[in-house]
Amino acid sequence: MVSRLIEKIQKTKAPICVGLDPMLSYIPEHVTKKAYDEFGETLEGAAQAIWLFNKEIIDATADLIPSVKPQIAMYEQFGIEGLKAYDKTVKYCQQKGLIVIGDVKRGDIGSTSTAYATGHIGKVQVGSNVFAGFDTEYITVNPYLGTDGVKPFVDVCNEYDRGIFVLVKTSNPSSGEFQDRLIDGKPLYELVAEKVVEWGEASMDGAYSNVGAVVGATYPEMSRVLRKLMPKTYFLVPGYGAQGGTAEDLKYCFNEDGLGAVVNSSRGIIAAYKKEPYVKFGAEHFGEASRQAVIDMITDINSVL
Repeated sequence: MVSRLIEKIQKTKAPICVGLDPMLSYIPEHVTKKAYDEFGETLEGAAQAIWLFNKEIIDATADLIPSVKPQIAMYEQFGIEGLKAYDKTVKYCQQKGLIVIGDVKRGDIGSTSTAYATGHIGKVQVGSNVFAGFDTEYITVNPYLGTDGVKPFVDVCNEYDRGIFVLVKTSNPSSGEFQDRLIDGKPLYELVAEKVVEWGEASMDGAYSNVGAVVGATYPEMSRVLRKLMPKTYFLVPGYGAQGGTAEDLKYCFNEDGLGAVVNSSRGIIAAYKKEPYVKFGAEHFGEASRQAVIDMITDINSVL
């Protein structure tokens, strides 16, 4: 799977993914009005607004980017109707040729992890039939339960040519409460990185592994260390833009070949029309604002590679 991601990145010259993390507050009034006129101010109406919002952004940016990252929580808050919008978004992105990273952060005991993996990146047997559930190319995985919780995901990656990104050093301010604690003289995130390398050796796809790592752009010195520890691991890099990470900060996430990382931006792109550089587009043209924000992000990141 990682070879497909790399191929898309090289083709677009854009080592980025757009985080499709819609909140109702991001959605222009004319979009919510259209949805509410059809379905009322209901969970179904909210889900429809999200879908219409996502579709316009996807249509405006799909030719520029290799991948998207929908955060499932933004859909789950609207219950089953929200999950329908998530599924619809995933399938539409795939129709556009995009690689979908389902940001689901799953991880549990072995049998539960197997079920999570089956539902999101694998296939399930129903009588004599086999079905794919959410069917994303990648998902994010929480490694807190150790190998028992991660190996089932790796097994499914190998069976169906899929990938995972394991949380290693996240971009949020309190990540250090656990991730930076020293164990035998090493910070915990380094120990997790070593396990990611070990797990990844069981799922190589060319020069890189299908087992990637989430490494935040907000801690550049740590990403420099992690890049050396995980030379064959692809990084999913959150924290760029709205969370304060800059192109200069994230350059250490890349290898000398210019590969090794895909950088995420969520509200910096999908809510670009609300930001000063793009207000000229107006809410009616929020998709065009998102497109320009993508172009600017690509230019910014490529300037340091």
